[in-house]
Amino acid sequence: MTDPLTGRVLVVDDEVDLAQLIAGYLRKAGLEVVVRHDGTEAVASVRPFAPNVLMLDLGLPGIDGIEVCRQVRTFSDCHVLMRTARDDEVDKIVGLSVGADGYMTKPFSPRVP
Repeated sequence: MTDPLTGRVLVVDDEVDLAQLIAGYLRKAGLEVVVRHDGTEAVASVRPFAPNVLMLDLGLPGIDGIEVCRQVRTFSDCHVLMRTARDDEVDKIVGLSVGADGYMTKPFSPRVP
């Protein structure tokens, strides 16, 4: 059996069930996980939690994921993975241009590596 992963992941998604599903898979892999459901809470959580990875939905209440990424990039170098139903090329370009390291479109299967 392999050693579990180590690290901290901040999962941000306004879909509560989806956020909890993702968090469950990450915890099972041995990661420490915090879940937030709006953009303002997400930005406020990055400093004290100091995640290695920020899994960020774009469509959030408060401030959207693009603005969350923009603000987080002013004080953190954590990896940012955007998750969204928006799959237009321009959306990906905007997400990556504000500092995201990766872009995943929904729907996706959490079991697919």
